[in-house]
Amino acid sequence: MVGESNNSEGAAAEGQPAGPQFALQRIYLKDTSFESPKSPQIFQTQWNPKINFDIKTRNTKVADDVYEVVLVLTAEAKLEEETAFVVEVHQAGIFTLKEFSETDIEQVLATVCPSILFPYSRESLDALVVKGSFPPLMIAPINFEALYAQQKQAAEQQAAGDETATESVQ
Repeated sequence: MVGESNNSEGAAAEGQPAGPQFALQRIYLKDTSFESPKSPQIFQTQWNPKINFDIKTRNTKVADDVYEVVLVLTAEAKLEEETAFVVEVHQAGIFTLKEFSETDIEQVLATVCPSILFPYSRESLDALVVKGSFPPLMIAPINFEALYAQQKQAAEQQAAGDETATESVQ
């Protein structure tokens, strides 16, 4: 009997996937805000706004191998100097990352997870804008891999600049 249970445990261990494991546990809307400070007067003007769009991500380790990633999308529409609306959506997800290196965890949290969250946050943001009686924003997809590469390059350049400044001070 002991031999049988060891064999079944061994079979279970063999059935486990080898290498890094990634899983999405849940996606949820963490926070949202919509303001239209000049309503209803803003509806009387010609609609040709300047849209400012901002995107941020942050992550928090929740437990061993479990992370919360929050994607924050903010859009502000202005007609000349008047703010038509400001909308912000915090879309979050809980992700499990097992057997990843620290470098790979950083990259997955900055690229893969936001890419999964983006369609949900875009839909939530657009729904709020439309419910505010404004035309949809039609936000294009975002290449989080390219953003991550740009941020890494900027950080490396800043670090190189800091080293040069330190050397010249000494």
